[in-house]
Amino acid sequence: MSRSPKTTTLPTPSPSLSRLLLLLLVLALGGFWISRIHKSSIINLKSTSTVVPISQNLPPPTVSAKNIFIIDQASQTVFLQKSADQPVFPASTTKMMTALVVLDNFSLDQPITVTRSYPIGQHVGFRPGETLTVEQLLYATLVQSGNDAAEILAENFPAGRQVFIDLMNVKAAALNLDHTHFANPTGIDESGHYSSAADLARLASFALKNPEFARIVSTENSIVSNHILTNVNELLGKIPGVLGVKTGFTDGAGQSLVTLVNRDDHPVIMVVLGSLDRFGDSEKLIDWVYSNFKWDVEYE
Repeated sequence: MSRSPKTTTLPTPSPSLSRLLLLLLVLALGGFWISRIHKSSIINLKSTSTVVPISQNLPPPTVSAKNIFIIDQASQTVFLQKSADQPVFPASTTKMMTALVVLDNFSLDQPITVTRSYPIGQHVGFRPGETLTVEQLLYATLVQSGNDAAEILAENFPAGRQVFIDLMNVKAAALNLDHTHFANPTGIDESGHYSSAADLARLASFALKNPEFARIVSTENSIVSNHILTNVNELLGKIPGVLGVKTGFTDGAGQSLVTLVNRDDHPVIMVVLGSLDRFGDSEKLIDWVYSNFKWDVEYE
């Protein structure tokens, strides 16, 4: 059992008065730009399963990740945590929230024309003048982790990029992600942009309830217009049961990986942050989870 991690409180940037008023107007419209979020659907993420996993007391493997959170999706049993509430740079795992805000507020078949290039970090290479659908841009965002795709979506939000980011934070608050704040839609290192391993697991658990999101993050390869997309997640198609979810890397964050793995109908969400080998760490932890825990004890 790991010790409870210390929590570092990072400053949250204050929005300008005009932007705050605009955001309040958005919320007052009751869901024109943001879908209604019902607390009953996000606080209780437990399954109705009557099977709880029992540890066989095998020690977890030694891995390089600085922050770890592993949870049984059905019973919400925490298998392992290490500095799980520490706010850190989340890198491109940010794009899970970017995708959720897009799914809340755009039609998948809505066309968007690219107006400029976005050469920062991981990108697909969309060129000015190209027209793509929102769905195609979501694939580019979640499969190849394209910063350009995420920025194109945010910049085409009706109220503008900054209000899009504000809505990412509104949704984070609604999901009770207490150690999370977003300052951009891509995950590049920036002051005031942070999350935690536990928050990212909770975010992934909620996001995977959306069939479109779940379908996209489980995709190994795709073609968008004339761009070939390859999923950055090397565990997809290699490790049995792995179904997504999102990779990330920046100099400040190190290697990050949020994983959904499901073996024998026992889905587990795993987050490793600050890793030197995210795929190797995750593979070791997956093997340990399904060796150490047995789902054969019922409870009332």
